[in-house]
Amino acid sequence: MDGSSSLARDRRAQQDAAANVPSLSTAIQRTSDWLLAHQHADGYWCAELEGDSILQSEYLLLLAWANREETETAKKLSKKLLSQQRADGSWAQYPEGKIDVSSSVKAYFALKLTGHQPSADYMVKARDAILEAGGADVVNSFTRLYLALLGQIPMEICPAVPPEMILLPNWFPLNIYRMSSWSRTIFIPLSICWALRPVVDRSEDCSIRELFIKPPEQWPELRCPGQENSGGLFTWERFFRTADATLKRIEKWRLRPLRKRALKACEQWILDRMPKSDGLGAIFPPILWSIIAFRALGYDDQHEAVQSCWNELDKLMIHDESDDTIRIQPCKSPVWDTTITLRALAAGRQGADVPRVRKSLDWLLSKEVRDKGDWTNNVRSEPGGWFFEFNNEFYPDLDDTAMALMALQEQLAEMGVTLEVHPGQSWENTTVLTTSNRIAVEDAIDRTMLLDKVSSATKRGLAWSADMQNHDGGWGAFDKNNDAEFLCKVPFADHNAMIDPSWPDLSARVIESFGLLGVNQHSRGKLGDVVRNAITYIRENQHFDGSWYGRWGVNYIYGTWQCLVGLVAVGIPTDDEMIQRGAAWLKGCQQQSGAWGETCDSYENPNLKGIGTPTPSQTAWALLGLLAAGEEESEAVRKGIQYLLRTQKEDGTWDEEPFTGTGFPRVFYLRYHYYRIYFPLLALATWAKKINPATEATR
Repeated sequence: MDGSSSLARDRRAQQDAAANVPSLSTAIQRTSDWLLAHQHADGYWCAELEGDSILQSEYLLLLAWANREETETAKKLSKKLLSQQRADGSWAQYPEGKIDVSSSVKAYFALKLTGHQPSADYMVKARDAILEAGGADVVNSFTRLYLALLGQIPMEICPAVPPEMILLPNWFPLNIYRMSSWSRTIFIPLSICWALRPVVDRSEDCSIRELFIKPPEQWPELRCPGQENSGGLFTWERFFRTADATLKRIEKWRLRPLRKRALKACEQWILDRMPKSDGLGAIFPPILWSIIAFRALGYDDQHEAVQSCWNELDKLMIHDESDDTIRIQPCKSPVWDTTITLRALAAGRQGADVPRVRKSLDWLLSKEVRDKGDWTNNVRSEPGGWFFEFNNEFYPDLDDTAMALMALQEQLAEMGVTLEVHPGQSWENTTVLTTSNRIAVEDAIDRTMLLDKVSSATKRGLAWSADMQNHDGGWGAFDKNNDAEFLCKVPFADHNAMIDPSWPDLSARVIESFGLLGVNQHSRGKLGDVVRNAITYIRENQHFDGSWYGRWGVNYIYGTWQCLVGLVAVGIPTDDEMIQRGAAWLKGCQQQSGAWGETCDSYENPNLKGIGTPTPSQTAWALLGLLAAGEEESEAVRKGIQYLLRTQKEDGTWDEEPFTGTGFPRVFYLRYHYYRIYFPLLALATWAKKINPATEATR
């Protein structure tokens, strides 16, 4: 073929591709229609929340412990687990990640327990990969506990998890409320198991000694990822290792005068937190360990509490008929998915006048927290806010609360109603003011009822969020001032989530919700002080290159987007150096295609920040950050918009394989299946509002 023919063919291909690019309005409508078509009948949205292979592995290990490894459920779970094995024989934390030894050991053990022969090629490859990476010797504390539970190693090799900690008063430095909420909900049932040792020894019929390089007694010490061994005469790491050894000696000598009382307190603590919740903490690990804890305490399989836990785990299963497998979700995300969908629909001009949208507002309001939870150990405030799952009354979080507040305000704005906060010197004289531009007479009563509900929930959510601010001006997710870094030196802390300190991305989201309600850096009274302190915290945590760390999304793209949006929302001008540096960093990591992408590896290696496979969600985040910074007419934004339009499918969705959600950095990552849909819609619709509606994005 000559050069002219090739050139003509390339030109025709470009023309064909351009012809298939939808207009901005068409793209927005397509995605809006798709989301409305996928709304649940009760009014919410909830997509799959995908984790890694440990969810299947750990459930299979639980089934083996309960003598249920030969069930149909176990077979389908093991089939899914095997499909997640990579070409080198290993399992990873996310699709493009390196081998994760703990995940691989659990997967190998789970497959062997469910009848897979160690001589099979895939088992040989797994074994070789594990041994090359250090063997079972280097697994984390949770994996050690599973191995001990099934008789593969002595319990003494695991970190001490003493139930007596529940008896320590709140003022004591090591009380359970100094731990993050998710660590706390795992620690309590684990402590029961550690004390009662409900071991089901499978070492005779199913040993994995072939994965050991050294005897378990010679395995290396546990350490939180990224926590280096510090020098000096006294270190917290040395202190906790000494304490761990001492506790194990006491356990061996049976000097446990408070054990019975502690176990009873732990048992009651779990039972108290199960009502109005999708299981303890509403997440997979504590629900699973609650089953083992209850059985260790003498509950039989038919006990209501045990059955409740099994039922909650069943709800996390996804049965895939296409390949006859079952996979497990770490939890469900209906409040999170619903709030962001509502925000995206509002930006796309789908407001509460649409009956389906109004139904979702009623559903969201029904999920407001009205009971006190663990957060009251450090905060005296009227209950308010929202949680992440269907039911989790004890654990509202700042992220969902901020998103819910913004979703409600933006949906009301589509009705022509605006809520504004009039800050007072105290909450008693802080009011929520209402302005209205258009309320049809025939809808006045219905809308007034909705407005009253939203106004009341808004004031409570705002007050609760403000009272949860940390002493450094930022916010954590579930607790106030949960920042005792010395706890990260505890051997049990190697899941890298022992505490819940302030993070820039979350702090910026909280003040973004304040800004939508008219509270900014110039506001007087307590709310104004809250915002100003938060701005100082975010400014102090900007990196030299202009980026911000992202705790709850991958990673610096996520953090920089949210910080730019939050700061501008509370009155920081776009010509502020902080905003300009953040925008410049985002533009600097845009890819040639116009997209953005960042790998989970950037948590371990900051040199990879802003680098990775392009994704619709991360492209949308970068665009939203740049739009907040006043870059709507920039070439970077136009190229990013063109990328989203060019890659949108005819049904209004986008494809996205990489994980862009963060559970615990360097330990556990997530793929939110709606991130690829509502975030691009939010970006496209936000840009549409910024520019002349007649402007074509593809020009």
